[in-house]
Amino acid sequence: MAKITTIGLDIAKHVFHGVDGAGAIVCRRRLRRDDVVGFFRALPPCLIGIEACATGHHWTRVLMALGHEARLMPASYVKPCVKRQKNDATDAEAICETVTRPTMRFVPVKSEEQQSVLMLHRVREHLIRQWRILVNGLRGHLAEFGIVTQQGIAGLGMLIALIGDGDHDLISPLARSALLLLIWQLREVHEKVSEMDRQIHAWHRSNELSRLLETIPGIGPITASAIAATVTDASLFRSGRQLAAWIGLVPRQNSSGGKDRLGRISKQGDPYLRRLLVVWAHAVLSFSRKAKTAPTRWAAELLVKKPYNVVAVALANKMARIVWALMTTGRRFEAIAAH
Repeated sequence: MAKITTIGLDIAKHVFHGVDGAGAIVCRRRLRRDDVVGFFRALPPCLIGIEACATGHHWTRVLMALGHEARLMPASYVKPCVKRQKNDATDAEAICETVTRPTMRFVPVKSEEQQSVLMLHRVREHLIRQWRILVNGLRGHLAEFGIVTQQGIAGLGMLIALIGDGDHDLISPLARSALLLLIWQLREVHEKVSEMDRQIHAWHRSNELSRLLETIPGIGPITASAIAATVTDASLFRSGRQLAAWIGLVPRQNSSGGKDRLGRISKQGDPYLRRLLVVWAHAVLSFSRKAKTAPTRWAAELLVKKPYNVVAVALANKMARIVWALMTTGRRFEAIAAH
């Protein structure tokens, strides 16, 4: 059998498509999960392409430890190479063809530490969604009795105190017993979110890059740690604009014939990072009148001419570029802002 030089591995069903140096098909095979490591351990070192997905980083690290050159690619870049009648075999063939393209942009492989930090963020987001569901349910149930309070933490505290107080007849005993269970769940979820925050803050204090990003006004441990764990290597982006475009903070283009047509932001890349940066921009704009740094002065002047949300996204875009500058130079924000 000819030597396999390139393999396209579809890890969904562990189907691979191998070709030799001339591009001729050498082997097509489906492997059981338990047989993957043994097969690639016996195989001479070769180039292996994998679609970037939830488990892609793990398998890439495993294959790299076995001596292979494994690369991750966005699934959207592989799709144009899929031929008719999509199935696991044609997916593996498309991955094999895509990984050899000279202009292909690959996804950096995350370490176990980075994935663990991002898992803290994902679990925290999941708990916050549960907290919102419980709060909305509590408000909705009490509205059935005509009890409505103001929005926010203050209103929620009034509702909890009202339910816990048994000296009134606004709520029936049966309804109170049911709502007390929701309050118990609210407190439990709040404690779990606080625990996630403590773990994220602890990792943030131990990571030099995350602490460096915190020097940017308005960026705290949550946003700094999320960026540090998500952006594996900022030098892969040629400029700060490329990082902002990857996050999805640039206008979507539909240009043709030399005429530029720009629309809303593309919303590509990581939605979690984008949301954190936009929320951060809203917080900074709230204090823009007292701002003394160049980016916020620029945003305050732009508010005179542009809508608030447009300025918020523009400021998030600008801060993404500053993040890239800090990550590539290793300098603090004050040192860059002074120039």
